Amino acid sequence: VAGELGTVAFLHGFPEIWYSWRHQMIAVAEAGFRAIAPDFRGYGLSEQPREPEKATWEDLVDDLLAILDSLSIPKVFVVGKDFGAKPAYDFVVSHPDRVAGVITLGIPFPSKLSSRDSLPEGFYIFRWGKPGRAEADFARFDVKTVVRTVYILFSRSEIPIAGEGQEIMDLADSTTPLPEWFTDEDLAAYASLYEKSGFRFPLQMPYRSLTKWAYESDPKVEVPALLVMGEKDYCLKFPGVEDYIRSGMVKNVVPDLEIIYMPEGSHFVQEQFPDQVNQHIIKFLKSHV
Repeated sequence: VAGELGTVAFLHGFPEIWYSWRHQMIAVAEAGFRAIAPDFRGYGLSEQPREPEKATWEDLVDDLLAILDSLSIPKVFVVGKDFGAKPAYDFVVSHPDRVAGVITLGIPFPSKLSSRDSLPEGFYIFRWGKPGRAEADFARFDVKTVVRTVYILFSRSEIPIAGEGQEIMDLADSTTPLPEWFTDEDLAAYASLYEKSGFRFPLQMPYRSLTKWAYESDPKVEVPALLVMGEKDYCLKFPGVEDYIRSGMVKNVVPDLEIIYMPEGSHFVQEQFPDQVNQHIIKFLKSHV
């Protein structure tokens, strides 16, 4: 979509895909910006890497740079959701001259301060980080059921943690309805994309690459930044995360940061409250053109 005011690149999370930005792409385009929402390599419509297990976070940064270069885009606003916040900030740190501003939803600047070591073995990230464990769990169901279950679990305010003798997919009752803001048509769109890509790469990136989540040192982020945080997002309950944000420690590395809290917002805040999120995004974009 052509835009006079600049370009916005949207980077999805898991189990998301380019389609998770459907509401935002239209809104920023109508506001005068060009919207780009790629599927990460190995996700959805993109090609599968030959060796997914060798993937790195740098690959995602390189892919975004290649997309911008191929489209002759000199500077971009980057919007990252969930694990997409990591390549969004990595891109800012690696290529600050190419970034007009950065927005993340649900995840602040990746910090060494948050440790998940205190969480139990059944924590979903630990389970999905073990090669073969999630594959066996997911394989019991069709793709649509897997995506449906993850959306139900991750839209709650509690961290998904399996008990002894349980798998993550067992945590949602099959009779539980989808959130009202996520339609059967939305589910079908997601399922068709994951039927194409499978889950091999999405499990590698991010879940089997999280040892490289934080930076060795804390670089300064020198561009304007916005964090939109749903107060019912389970990620706030990760050890240290809420204090890191609310105490202002995050501003030690992202000094020009505005934080917006959405009281009823879940982990999927941009799909749950698209109009409100769109207003926050567009206000930020227009103030930094």
